[in-house]
Amino acid sequence: MTPAPLLFHQLIVVRLTTALSNFVVPNRLGHVFAAPCDVRLSDFDVVQPDVLFVSAERKAILTRELVDAGPDLCVEVLSPSSVKRDTALKSALYAKHRVREFWLADPDAKTITVLVRRGEGWSEYRAFGAEDTLDSPLLPGLSILLGPVFEEI
Repeated sequence: MTPAPLLFHQLIVVRLTTALSNFVVPNRLGHVFAAPCDVRLSDFDVVQPDVLFVSAERKAILTRELVDAGPDLCVEVLSPSSVKRDTALKSALYAKHRVREFWLADPDAKTITVLVRRGEGWSEYRAFGAEDTLDSPLLPGLSILLGPVFEEI
């Protein structure tokens, strides 16, 4: 059995989910979910991103049980037990299944790298540090102050 993520990991997930929801919901842009939430990318590939966003235009991929295709945005908060899976396996799956944007949050470095899909892979949009305000090509107008996101317990 995989151990539960560290509390700091969970705080980052909650804070990013809240920040995204506070932007997405009032603007009626779609839906934000946090793990555990199954995303079926294929008959053989089911993942659980830490945080995900599905745009209102693609709400048909939301079923009662799961998200039945690649979301518009997936966020993975790295942990020692998942870093290889998140940066290699999941990254490749997300690109293959047409996720539009992918964020890698590193609790140790206190950074979030925003990647955008280009062709069959990823292109780095920008790496944001704790002193920065994150913005997203996918969600114009989104502004997340990262200092509070990475504030430790």
